[in-house]
Amino acid sequence: MSAAFALAVLLSGCGGGGGESDPLGFIDTSMPHPRDYPIHGIDVSKFQGDIDWSAVAGSGVKFAWIKATEGGDRADERFQANWTGAKAAGIAHGAYHFVYWCRPPLEEISWFEQNAPVEDDALPPVLDVEATPTSKTCHRHLSQDAAIADMQVMLTEMERHYGKRPIIYTTVDFYEAILADGAFMDYPIWVRSTKHHPSVKYGSRPWHFWQYQSDGSIAGISGHVDRDAFFGSKSEWEAFLREPNGRTPGVQQALTQQLAASQAQAPQPAAAAPATLEPIEQQSAAQQAAAPEPADQQSGAQQASDEQASAQPADKQQ
Repeated sequence: MSAAFALAVLLSGCGGGGGESDPLGFIDTSMPHPRDYPIHGIDVSKFQGDIDWSAVAGSGVKFAWIKATEGGDRADERFQANWTGAKAAGIAHGAYHFVYWCRPPLEEISWFEQNAPVEDDALPPVLDVEATPTSKTCHRHLSQDAAIADMQVMLTEMERHYGKRPIIYTTVDFYEAILADGAFMDYPIWVRSTKHHPSVKYGSRPWHFWQYQSDGSIAGISGHVDRDAFFGSKSEWEAFLREPNGRTPGVQQALTQQLAASQAQAPQPAAAAPATLEPIEQQSAAQQAAAPEPADQQSGAQQASDEQASAQPADKQQ
């Protein structure tokens, strides 16, 4: 009864109901929208150019994920400037590593450790795992077992080096193909979903961060930038900053699970074709044409991966 009441209260307060338009174009009308979460941030790479971090802080941004490295030999040329700029502006900041699946996992994380500093006030490191079907140099087909094994090596080493539980960033297609069976449930997750609440695409998987927009506008940044939300309340954010180990999903995430269960009981549209991690040249023309999101709305992490995958496909099933 109390759980049902809590769910009803949450839904009654959600934006998007009562005919209110959503400028982000979210499809779900009965689910929490980004504006229903009080703590928002961004993720950036060299593609955002020279950033005025004081203006970013003044816009209300509370955290920033900053690309540090990719693979075993690529460093983001704006990382140091972004890292020091965010820190000076008082914005909580963390570094992320984009995985290149044709490098030994320890080699990759060693490179990340050489570039991303160990700082007590930094957010946990992020392991960015995505399919890279258009990579010019890595044509490896990702199997679930092998990808999970590589990830475990990288996550374990990141935690050893930084003393904080790493966060996993993922997109819907990679999640469905590799992680949906319950892998790494004891790690916090940062999910991408630009048309739906995460529980629609990620089910009852508890999440800490939600990348909800790829073409956002923020003071201090001249072009588009990814925007993100933290799951919890302001007090939970403050607690996360005091001890950002990410091991405990948090009480409020039980509501996400309830929302997912409610969504599962509602009539669902016809199932989409299963996600694939095959190289794009092996897909049919119809499959390539069916991608719902234009390429210019790819995630910042995907845009930033031009070193090994200069033409990432549009995100799938967002």
